[in-house]
Amino acid sequence: MSEQSGEISTEGGRLRRSGSEIHYWITGPKDGPLIACTHGASMNHRMFNPQIQSLIAEGYRVLTWDVRGHGQSKPIGEEFSVSSVTDDLIALIDYLGYETAILIGHSFGGYVSQEFAFQSSERVDALVVIGATDITTLPSWLERLGLKLSPSLFKVWPDGHLRTLVAENTAVTPEVQEYAAEASRQLSKEEFVIVWKAISTCLHEEPDYRIQQPFLLAHGEYVHSTGAVHVAPA
Repeated sequence: MSEQSGEISTEGGRLRRSGSEIHYWITGPKDGPLIACTHGASMNHRMFNPQIQSLIAEGYRVLTWDVRGHGQSKPIGEEFSVSSVTDDLIALIDYLGYETAILIGHSFGGYVSQEFAFQSSERVDALVVIGATDITTLPSWLERLGLKLSPSLFKVWPDGHLRTLVAENTAVTPEVQEYAAEASRQLSKEEFVIVWKAISTCLHEEPDYRIQQPFLLAHGEYVHSTGAVHVAPA
């Protein structure tokens, strides 16, 4: 199958993994280094569309995909965690015939990319984390309590207001907010809570761990200083 986005023609496919059918799209020169882009929670592969043309113009082969439960990758499958999604990404890169990749991850995708580098450092050429905190550093006890309680809170949160909140906290322009709301609605309320539970339980303390690859941390202009800026991977 194929997807047309402006002048970009992207070839797609699917890979069955642990009860889910993972959908992916790949474009760019076939002999170029692979860049694997992983979207944030409740988003989908389309969030990287504005960057694809610039990346392929630099000679990169670009992989985007819908994390299990998101977009077209349905159903959510047998297990959802940062580790299981990381395993999906590793399996997808294997399936496409690559030994290594440059990883780009936004928010939840930043956690997945970090976990990939933590588990399989030798397979990561470089790491780009966008708007994500350090997965190997635990926050304060108060923040941990908030994370632990958050899935239960989202269970009872009115669904329509929750989707609006996601859109408003994802972007500042109406066009991107519309995309975020549409992408979020591709997850059921139950799936959204499952994803958020994975986020709330994925951090693990690794005091001696340091990222070894070339590394770029990026964040939006309006990201709060106590978030990705304050507790960033290093």
